Amino acid sequence: MPYVPHTAEDVRRALDAIGVDHVDDLFRDVPASILDPELDLPAPLDEVGVLAHLDALAARDQKGVPTFLGGGVRRHFLPAVTPHLAFQSEFVTAYTPYQPEVAQGVLQATFEYQTMMSELTGLPHSNASMYDGATAVAEAALLAVRQTRRETIVVSRGVHPETRAVLRTYLDPIGVAIEVVDLAPDFTTAEAVVGAHVAALIVQNPNHLGYLEAMPELGAAAKAAGALFVAVVDPLTLAVLREPGSYGADIAVGDGQTLGVPMQFGGPAFGFMVVTEPLLRQLPGRLVGQTKDVDGTRAFVLTLQAREQHIRRAKAKSNICSNHQLTALLAAINLAAVGPQGLREMAEGSVRRAHQTADRIAEAGGRVVRKAPFFNEFALRTTADGVAVRRALAERGIRAGVPIGPEYGLGTAVTLAATELTTDADVEALVAALGSIGELTGRHQTGRHQEVLA
Repeated sequence: MPYVPHTAEDVRRALDAIGVDHVDDLFRDVPASILDPELDLPAPLDEVGVLAHLDALAARDQKGVPTFLGGGVRRHFLPAVTPHLAFQSEFVTAYTPYQPEVAQGVLQATFEYQTMMSELTGLPHSNASMYDGATAVAEAALLAVRQTRRETIVVSRGVHPETRAVLRTYLDPIGVAIEVVDLAPDFTTAEAVVGAHVAALIVQNPNHLGYLEAMPELGAAAKAAGALFVAVVDPLTLAVLREPGSYGADIAVGDGQTLGVPMQFGGPAFGFMVVTEPLLRQLPGRLVGQTKDVDGTRAFVLTLQAREQHIRRAKAKSNICSNHQLTALLAAINLAAVGPQGLREMAEGSVRRAHQTADRIAEAGGRVVRKAPFFNEFALRTTADGVAVRRALAERGIRAGVPIGPEYGLGTAVTLAATELTTDADVEALVAALGSIGELTGRHQTGRHQEVLA
């Protein structure tokens, strides 16, 4: 029996209250071309046909090919135990259960995740994850506005362009101004001018081009103006780089894909947010705490916030009332599986392989941009458009090349990333492919931080 919530009388009363004659009148401002477009759908398939179609689509995926894609999503080692445990039926949810009696271990697993993120970032309080890195940055900006009662956010151009676009989507409608700090000639954030009107300075490290930022100095500039310092970080890098808490960050945010989530067509992964003690009450999303039940047994519950805060619309701290629970759990299990030493080996292997890749490309005549130290991603100037380069490499069985936008002043260029899984054969295949599409046209220069130019 179909569920029809509104009777004809209900609809009529609503339309009379609004002052229109028909439901269609509510959509009169929507262009006809998108209101009811003609859908060119294929003929329906039965179950056998659908499965065959899905198998055909899956067969198009190139498996085991050299991968140098980065830009926020990378291929890292994932032990078999991680998906095996994470995909147990009691864990397969995107929801943080607020009834501990039916949580089936999800609350404890989430508490462990929060503890791990706190240890990684050097900050005391993590929430139960966010949707993704970009929305976590936007939520951090909103937190800063609430905390400081200021209405300007300063953000480095080194923050991923897509993240800045999401930030603008969040802030423009509520009248919060955004000021962008340009990059210096070495492609790191120029000295930020943070005034007394600024709620937060947001800097990404490593930045969008892969280069390492002077985070302590930038944080000091924010502190001097009474603004919060938001560090957008790749959590894997924290196995070898200084944690945000050590250089005065008030908030650490980012995307957790590199901690144990497969690339899976770019998503979903999860966002994380970790804050200092004074910001705890402003923390959006869920927070799992440890307590004891009436029998004195260790127990886990949602804490410090009412569930109803998320349905208060404009008065809510955040309208995120769920999260990417399963992918955050993947990361927690993966961190437990590889341990601190394994995580460090993954990070160090990524750095080593990226620098070997850059050296080999430069040696072969590639125009590697090397004006500042980088972690495991770097820029490569190209003669062709970045999208065309990526497509040409894909045709040769190489996944590589995230196009760099014109705002960075590099002309046509891409970023390349390497990880601990990159092999010598992968590097040679990339170099051969770059040569075959005419991108090894520069002249080799020595010097660790020189730029190899044509």
